[in-house]
Amino acid sequence: MEEALLANPAVHPAARDELEPPATASLQDADLARRLRAGDRDAFRQLVDRYQDKLVGYLGRLSGDAALAEDLAQEAFVRFFRSICSYDERGSLQAYLYRIASRLAYSARRRTRRRRGLFLSWQAGACAAAGPPGPQEAVRSAELQLRVRQALDGLPLRLRIPLVLHALEGLSIAEIAAVTRTAEGTVKSRIHRGRARLRRDLAAVLGDGGKHGC
Repeated sequence: MEEALLANPAVHPAARDELEPPATASLQDADLARRLRAGDRDAFRQLVDRYQDKLVGYLGRLSGDAALAEDLAQEAFVRFFRSICSYDERGSLQAYLYRIASRLAYSARRRTRRRRGLFLSWQAGACAAAGPPGPQEAVRSAELQLRVRQALDGLPLRLRIPLVLHALEGLSIAEIAAVTRTAEGTVKSRIHRGRARLRRDLAAVLGDGGKHGC
């Protein structure tokens, strides 16, 4: 996963592919939003079913706290429900929900006033093929995960949010700009600055210029 976080955004697949929801999904979202605006509670349930896992995963990556992520995701849906009359279905519903979730993450950080680690679900597919790691490899892996969490936790949210959305959530630069309501150039700059800080902070433990393999 650290490869995704440290990759050059210019060549990252998410920057090459159009990641807006397919036309059919966008139309379904717009239809559900119109139904919800008309008072259809079943439409709200369907929207929650469609986006709950994405929101919980995103908020978990930001906060490092699964229980808090669940609570914030619920609050995000409540706020969406309350603001349905002002929602413009011509936009991306996913971006709109991520924007609400990001604001809640900022608020939670201000309330707690303590540093939180960023939860990473490490994928060990390539490592698993080589068999169980030995004691030294296990120690190095644990150290790497701890250092990555610490380095990510050290990033201010203005850098962490676009980096997580791009590298881990797979959003395009344009979608992140919609989520954060900033220019695309600003998004690219913040991703670049976030990655640069991670490379600097992780250089010692990676020991190979930011590249780490199994």
